[in-house]
Amino acid sequence: MASRDDSGKDSITALKTGSIERGIALTRLGVGAGAKLVAHSLANIFRGEISRDSANRDFYERQAQILADELGKLKGSVMKAGQMLSLYGQYFLPEEAVTVLAQLQDDTPPVAWNVVAPVLERSLGRARLRELDIDTRPMAAASLGQVHRARRKKDGLELCVKIQYPGVADAIESDIRTLSRLLLMTRLTPKGLDLTPVFSEVREMLFREVDYAAEAHFTRSFAHRLQGDARYVVPQVIDEYSTAQVLTTSFEPNSHVRDPRVQALSQARRNRLGLAFLDLFFNEFFRWGMVQSDPHFGNYRFRVGETAEEDRIVLLDFGATRIFGRGFIESYSDIVEGALRRDREQTLRGATAIGLMNASMPKPALDAFAAMCEAIVEPFEAADDPRTDRKARNADGAYRWGDSDLPMRTGKIAATNALSVHFRVPPREIVFLHRRLAGVFIMLATLRCELDARELLLAALHDAHALAAADA
Repeated sequence: MASRDDSGKDSITALKTGSIERGIALTRLGVGAGAKLVAHSLANIFRGEISRDSANRDFYERQAQILADELGKLKGSVMKAGQMLSLYGQYFLPEEAVTVLAQLQDDTPPVAWNVVAPVLERSLGRARLRELDIDTRPMAAASLGQVHRARRKKDGLELCVKIQYPGVADAIESDIRTLSRLLLMTRLTPKGLDLTPVFSEVREMLFREVDYAAEAHFTRSFAHRLQGDARYVVPQVIDEYSTAQVLTTSFEPNSHVRDPRVQALSQARRNRLGLAFLDLFFNEFFRWGMVQSDPHFGNYRFRVGETAEEDRIVLLDFGATRIFGRGFIESYSDIVEGALRRDREQTLRGATAIGLMNASMPKPALDAFAAMCEAIVEPFEAADDPRTDRKARNADGAYRWGDSDLPMRTGKIAATNALSVHFRVPPREIVFLHRRLAGVFIMLATLRCELDARELLLAALHDAHALAAADA
């Protein structure tokens, strides 16, 4: 059921929280999809090759749209799983299905206050709740919970209260089983493809994201590591209003990257923010081995100051934080360093060590992989390197992120050569690391940054190798 909140958005007034009713809803969707598939297949017999291809694309898009709509209504782990499938899906789902499922990354309808209020009351107790003034209209809504603005009465402290939707943690196992069956019924996945590792990773990530104690821990960890670095703001966890299903932090004023105040900043100030954003990612992966892997723009906000030195990046939501082992980081560093140096032996050595490639693959596939890596590091090439594309750089040699078509070109390399035949579902660490890396590229493009960040990356690679040697 749905109603409209004060903002005009539809809000969900009742959640299907029981495993049986959620299973019935998904199974009904799968049965309907199966019937449509039969009709579609019969109709294809009478279509020519060109129209058949067009019909197939339209069919997959319709099927995926139905799937996305239903997952959005169900909320909880099954919708979050749909989001994650859009990441993995680029390796095995039809392009149309990936495009539609990717829409689940966007803001979703909120849940009505009367649905989440009982969770808050059970978690904090009435005495604690009386200490707060809470806005019943959510600031933001996602698949597993939503955030409400609040104020502590005794001192006026502004807060954000994140409330987990009722029943989402308990439904994860049954949701994953049902969704895996649903994918088979909709025939969106290739025959013979074992999705067990994919769903194992999705399950692990879901349990991580409903673990508010772990999220509070990572929030404190990021705050500690960035303490004293004025470029960043991390909210403070307020323990007395935080439980297993409620996470309360200080409210930190911020703006979206597309806010006119951010976009109107001078080139120099946007470059400064972009360099800080890039430096953050390099620190997380190469030095800390602790990466917030969800690149949603809602998790990375900006606070515009009076001067460039007062501009800040506000970091929110650490539920998707992943820990990477030093061995993996060292091997991945070999891939990046090999690509920068055009040393394909080093690139492939690193890729083989983490299971991304293997030596039995034909040489064209290995060469294609190395070429793709060399294309990805294009923004970090030396400005005076003769192989550097001068059109992608400004007069000072800085890379113009806003004018780059790099993601499109690298995707084309992967899709149009021997690599696409041999490179299917990659190791799970890669999927979420590249999810964040893609987010970094998109953020720098949205800020229209012009950066020479080669030395920043080289310093991070040096530190990664030094830390690996220290651990050996």
